[in-house]
Parts: sequence; structure tokens; C-alpha cells
Amino acid sequence: MMSMKAVKLLLLLCVICFSVVSKTVICEPPPTCPANLDDGECGSEDSGEWEGEFFPGIPKIKYEGPTSKNPLAYKWYNPNEEILGKNMKDWLRFSVAFWHTFRGTGGDPFGAPTKMWPWEDGTNSLAMAKRRMRANFEFLEKLGVDRWCFHDRDIAPDAETLEETNANLDEVVALAKELQGTKIRPLWGTAQLFMHPRYMHGGATSPEIGVYAYAAAQVKKAIEVTHYLGGENYVFWGGREGYQTLLNTDMERELDHMARFFEAAVAYKKKIGFNGTLLIEPKPQEPTKHQYDWDAATSANFLRKYGLIGEFKLNIECNHATLSGHSCHHELETARINGLLGNVDANTGDPQVGWDTDQFLMDVNEATLVMLSVIRNGGLSPGGFNFDAKLRRESTDVEDIFIAHIGGMDTLARGLRNAAKLIEDGSLDKLVRKRYQSFDTELGAQIEAGKVDFELLEKKAMEWGEPEVPSGKQELAEMLFQSAM
Repeated sequence: MMSMKAVKLLLLLCVICFSVVSKTVICEPPPTCPANLDDGECGSEDSGEWEGEFFPGIPKIKYEGPTSKNPLAYKWYNPNEEILGKNMKDWLRFSVAFWHTFRGTGGDPFGAPTKMWPWEDGTNSLAMAKRRMRANFEFLEKLGVDRWCFHDRDIAPDAETLEETNANLDEVVALAKELQGTKIRPLWGTAQLFMHPRYMHGGATSPEIGVYAYAAAQVKKAIEVTHYLGGENYVFWGGREGYQTLLNTDMERELDHMARFFEAAVAYKKKIGFNGTLLIEPKPQEPTKHQYDWDAATSANFLRKYGLIGEFKLNIECNHATLSGHSCHHELETARINGLLGNVDANTGDPQVGWDTDQFLMDVNEATLVMLSVIRNGGLSPGGFNFDAKLRRESTDVEDIFIAHIGGMDTLARGLRNAAKLIEDGSLDKLVRKRYQSFDTELGAQIEAGKVDFELLEKKAMEWGEPEVPSGKQELAEMLFQSAM
């Protein structure tokens, strides 16, 4: 088998051959080892325990304030600073996403992987899974974040049988439990029901009952390990729960099946004493043409129809909001006013790119709007902000992992500060209240209480005559918003 140096050379040659020869050339990725092989049989001299630090030269990240020029320091995120009666860290509750941070390769539909971190040996072995887990906890400690989140198949490799796969997961989770100690815990866990070929028609909505049962078994195990690790939430992302065409799809039956699946998840959660929140993550399409949890409003309607509205909340992803034709602020407000805002995937998309780019949120204006919704919601606990975001394909230095997270954390912290200024100033809220002041009357109160019929409204319309419609003051609202930036 290949040495570490040979693997890196192969990866480099793969990238070169892809870029300079033809888009049709397919380069093989580094070879992987089956998870059921012993460490010694995996053939790499680097498959043993990693020596030393995973991030040498990277100090524990500190707050240095807005004037700092140090890329490895926080400029706006000061965790113990009080904002509107609550510490900043409690408003934000940051979490690192294992799949992007430690399993991201930089590969995309048009190009081979560009990243091979020093601790990677090119295998998908159990030993490598444990090494990544150790890197994860060193990263969390240096970043100063006490939450992480994961998919089951990202942290432990698949095997030939479900029993063997569960055993792999148990072994890695036992190490994670040891490493996280008493101060770190998962913000949430989830099951990956979209990558394996068995899920090509979905999991909970698959027309094959065997796949439905396998998906249920996988979710059962993922809920168990999330509970074991002290996780605060559990997420359902239905990447394949939808359709490509209605010509071969019984949509009503699939939606019914998905509801039964969620009901069984609720029952099992209660049976094992898991008190975490169950979250649904809306997304409109990609990979399916149409996913059943299209956006926050669609998901809320689904939960109400099937009597699940009190059992679930929503995990809103900003990039998914863009794909559904909404702003992130719109999706957050829709979830909030329905009592369903539970967690935020802190990322953003590029309006010039037509897919889910999962970029770190660096737009202060958008972050301020996000935090306005979070403050109005009273916070997100037991949810928080997880960085479902990945380095750009061209960012390949180990320190870039830190820089990206620092930038995302600082942006949301700055958004929190700006939102607090807007709320404390009160001018924007006053403008909004003034727009609706005609309803702050006896008749307005009766309308809002549902006590006025059309006959009375017709009588008032005739009595009052043509109404005078005041200005919406949109430009003033935008000016007031920008004054806090």
C-alpha cells in the first residue's frame, strides 16, 4: 500500500491531470481501506496514532478587539461580554460541523479534491476516523467553541452489514465521549440518509419497504449516540425525501410515510429519555428536483397537517433560503412567528452561483438581520449556530480552517452588536409601529380579536369615505438600519 508521501503525490497528479487535459478525464482518488481491517492490515506507515499537535503553531484564539490585525484573533466575538442581558456566547452558541471541517476535500462536480490535511492517510479506516475525531477536539479547544455537530457516517465508516457499521460508530463515539469531557457536547447529531445508493429514492419516502426499515434503523442508532454524547438536538435533513418527476411518484403516499417515520422518531426519542429538540431542515431542491420540506412555510404546514407541530422545530439554513427564493431573514421570521425557530445553519450562498455553495457567512448586513430574528425569538437555546460551511476549493492551508471560522464567528458577533444597537435605539421599531397605528384603536383591536364582520366594516367604509394612505417610509427604514452598521 501507499505511503503518505505517495498518496499526496497521487492527489497532486490527479488535480493536474484534471485541469490541463480534459474535463472528461476521471482521476482515481487515493485508495481507501475497508473499515473491518485491523490497523496493521491497512498498509500505511501513518495509520498509527498521530504524534503531536494536529494544528502546530496555531495558538488558542483570543479576543483582541476591532483594531487587531491578527487573522488568528477575534475582533468582534467576545464570549463573556453581556449584550441585552445575556452573554454573547449564550446568544450565539457556536458549533463546528464535522462533515465540512474534517471531511471536506475541496472536490466539486467539476474537479478532483484539492485538500489533503497532514493527518489524513488516504484511508476510510476506523483508525483514520479516530484520528479525525482527535483533530476535531483539538480544533474545538483552540477555537474556544464547546459544541460540535455530526452525521453518523461522517464520523465512522460504513461496513458490510448494519451490525458492523453500528459497531464502528460505537467505537468512534466512545472516543468522542472521552475527548469531549464535561465541557463539550454536540449541538446536534443526524443520520446521513442521502449518500449511499440504497437511498437514491429517499429513506422515509422510498417506495421500497426494506429501505424504509434500514433508514429507521439508522436514525434509531443516530438518536441513541446523540443522546449518549449529551446532544441537545437531533436534525432531519431530507436530501432525498422528494421527487424527480410526479409521473412515477405517489406524493400523497410518500408524505404519509414520512409523517409515520417522524411519529416513530418522536416515540423512540421519548422511550429512551432523550430530551433534545427534533429539528427539520428545509431545502427546496438539490439533490432532488423537489424536496418535501421546500421552505419554512411548507415544513410548518406539513407539521400541522400531521399533528407534529408540538414535536419539532426548524433548523434554518441561510443558503437553503436563497435556493428557495427567499432571504434568510424571511425564513427565520417565518419560523419564528410559527413558534418553530430552533437552530440556524450559519452559512450563505452566492446569488451568481446556482447551487448550494455553503460559504461562511461574512456579510455583516445579513448577519444583523439574522440576529434581529434571533433576539426577537429570545435566543435559540437549546439550538444555536452551526457552521454548515466549507472552505473554498482554493483555500488549502490548515490555518484557513481557523480563519474561516473566526471570520464567521466575528460576523455574527458583529451582527449581534448591530441588532442590539437597533433595538436599544428604538427608531426602527417606532417606525414599524407607526405604520400600523390605525389598528391601535378600539375597532382595530376588535378586528385583531376576530370580533368584526363584513357588515360593520362596510358601514365604516361608507362613513369614512376614501382612506388616506400614508407613506411606507422604506428609505427611512433602510437608513435607520444602515446607521447601526
